[in-house]
Amino acid sequence: MGSEDPDFLGKLKNAWDQNFSQNPKLIMILCGSISPWIEKNILSSTGFMGRLSCRITLDELPLVDCNKFWLKLGENISAQEKFKALAVTGGVPRYLEEIKPSMTAEENIKNLCFVPSGALVNEFNDIFSDLFSSRSSTYKKIVEVLAHAPLGIKDICKKLKITQTGFISEYLEDLVKSGFISRDFTWHLESEETSRLSHFRLSDNYLRFYLRYIDKNILKIKNGDFVFKSLTMLPNWESIMGLQFENLVLKNKNYIKEHLRIKQDDVVSDNPFFQRKTNRIAGCQIDYLIQTRFSNLYVCEIKFSRHPIDTNIIAEMQNKIKAFYYPKGFSCKPVLIHVNGVKDEVVESGFFADIIDFGELLIQR
Repeated sequence: MGSEDPDFLGKLKNAWDQNFSQNPKLIMILCGSISPWIEKNILSSTGFMGRLSCRITLDELPLVDCNKFWLKLGENISAQEKFKALAVTGGVPRYLEEIKPSMTAEENIKNLCFVPSGALVNEFNDIFSDLFSSRSSTYKKIVEVLAHAPLGIKDICKKLKITQTGFISEYLEDLVKSGFISRDFTWHLESEETSRLSHFRLSDNYLRFYLRYIDKNILKIKNGDFVFKSLTMLPNWESIMGLQFENLVLKNKNYIKEHLRIKQDDVVSDNPFFQRKTNRIAGCQIDYLIQTRFSNLYVCEIKFSRHPIDTNIIAEMQNKIKAFYYPKGFSCKPVLIHVNGVKDEVVESGFFADIIDFGELLIQR
């Protein structure tokens, strides 16, 4: 109605003021996935100022709720098996409804993504056409460059071979508001102020999976010629799974703070953190950093592996912490987050302040 009738919003405002608002039992809920349109035309409109009672951004489901889609059969399905499916669906309920608990993750993913009638084969184009209409190809180019790694706006423009202007900032903001990407700001540890430096990260698991594996094979899939045997046969699956697992962890980061017994009131900042290389300090990127008001820094390494993690992770973390520049008087505590176990030698080393098994969130209780 809003797109077809340019006078629709004025009519809605008049109808609310003159009629609907007179009924104390009436609640009007405006909802949709086109959040940039809602932001510009409803939330930021002076015509509706003072009339809005509540704003809700509907996020993906937490892992403990995703777990319920496996029903009773989930009791006998490993956390890693569930994470394979979640690496494609994320916590989106509509996609999780398509999961058949009696099938393996591989079988579910094949049926959803690699057969002509798969529910997720055409989902990307349907979403972007509905949300962004004629500009969908531009939005697609942006998410394509973010499918490999988080990037700053300058690097995004460089890969797109465009100059940095207001329109790219607007498009990125639309993608953030629509939930497809996240903007992670770093911060100054000593002053506790948010930095102007930020990275954009593709935070929608389905989008990355589509761009990396479905889009490139779309004609073969639609013709029924694509052969899918297992996820591990897909190019660079291990590294992609690491990015997908990281997204799931960051969307459930409150569990990390609960596990570490950190009260939210004590948190100064928590986010993926990066440190730019200068003549004086090395470059450094931390999967997830928690800074508390007690000058404690929890350096969290998010690691997905098909096999239990071995002691190589200790050297990796030592090098990362060595490059990490933090003020005197701060305590730096390494934390390992995993899903498929760690070897006894890692635990016995005592190097990590804590080791968190994220698979605990996918255990049926």
